[in-house]
Amino acid sequence: MDKLLEIKDLNVTYKTDEALIYAVNGLNLALNKGETLGVVGETGAGKTTTALSIMRLLPDKVGRITRGSIYLDGMEITKKTEADMRLIRGNTVSMIFQDPMTSLNPTMTIGSQIAEVLQLHNNNNKEAISDRVNEILKLVGISPERQNDYPHQFSGGMKQRVVIAIALACEPKLLLADEPTTALDVTIQAQVLQMMRELKRELNTSMILITHDLGVVAQTCDKVAIMYAGEIVENGMIEDIFEGAAHHPYTEGLFGSIPDLTKSTRRLNPIDGLMPDPTNLPSGCAFHPRCPKCMDICKTEKAEPVLIGSHEIKCHFVRNSNQ
Repeated sequence: MDKLLEIKDLNVTYKTDEALIYAVNGLNLALNKGETLGVVGETGAGKTTTALSIMRLLPDKVGRITRGSIYLDGMEITKKTEADMRLIRGNTVSMIFQDPMTSLNPTMTIGSQIAEVLQLHNNNNKEAISDRVNEILKLVGISPERQNDYPHQFSGGMKQRVVIAIALACEPKLLLADEPTTALDVTIQAQVLQMMRELKRELNTSMILITHDLGVVAQTCDKVAIMYAGEIVENGMIEDIFEGAAHHPYTEGLFGSIPDLTKSTRRLNPIDGLMPDPTNLPSGCAFHPRCPKCMDICKTEKAEPVLIGSHEIKCHFVRNSNQ
């Protein structure tokens, strides 16, 4: 399959007056055309920063890509100018941000906000843009008659549909969805995810889904990447992650935090401790202070990836167990 996205040794820092924050550290990632990749990890793992790096929307003068490269549809985008990126955003890659309430302009109708994207990227006349707005609203399950309504006139689930409509208006090749259903109740969440799966198939769009919810990943994704302290510690096909025999201890901890309907247990088994301070990351494996399988080598040396079939794990314990 053709690669749509390839990230090599990506390092991203945030510099403030008080400290230097190491948000992404040597991240490697690849996505083929038509695939859906789920990126999973705790808050502070660097998932949103990775997506913002692909969009080149890191906070100005604070966030910086210090090393690495991002190839998107054959283009190396880390050195692109802002003018170039304006043409790439929306056309080649779009992003659904976490909170639809803050993603929409409260002073503009939803039809105007969708039309604005089309005007930036297409040279169509007003009539063609109006027809496309109607078409994209129907696609996400909103009546075209509501295009003159304002965001405050929509429920949370409907706002999220509007945000998805804006992201898909120009039929981008890659869609970045940053926790697109976090603010929604379970029923609406299921509807939105089903709609995104159908749109992805219909438009042949690749997708990176950022989430905390392994259940959502199981329903939606082809591949999974487990992220911790700014790096991918485990990745593979969905079957490898959910049914594979070997796992990174962090992945085991994530699964241990999920209720199992087939077992009767008094308590869940959460991961002890907290995410490391990104201004002062531990030496060696960043997970070693929390790891129940920590060995001496884990405290001083970073692990090289171990390949088990198509399943890649960065862990000294797994390496020793498979020698």
